[in-house]
Amino acid sequence: MLVSDVVAALGARRDRSAWDRGVTTYALDMLADLDGDAELTARTVERTMLNGAPTWHDYSWGGCALIYDADIAERLCCPSELRRCKGGERRPNAREEWLDAQARACFQACMRIKRIVSRGQEG
Repeated sequence: MLVSDVVAALGARRDRSAWDRGVTTYALDMLADLDGDAELTARTVERTMLNGAPTWHDYSWGGCALIYDADIAERLCCPSELRRCKGGERRPNAREEWLDAQARACFQACMRIKRIVSRGQEG
């Protein structure tokens, strides 16, 4: 499946939550670095999206995505959550830093891309 087809499928989504919109934005950001005519297969999506990083944790903590807590919080939180965490000054929850939440969102973005590619290869 072509990258441009995946971008079109992601653009057609109607995400309702701030988290889902953020995950879609991460997916689009990852795909923006690729040529629109490049071919993606279900087997190569994750390796391609990781861009040389061994894991999503390394991808996030290594600076391959957003690096500032405030930027990550703004992308993943609704306005009330953003106020609660003081615009990224407070941790998103007791178990994670913002870069951990971003790693989780990037993993979900990759899985979203993989599902689209898998469906496209079936048909």
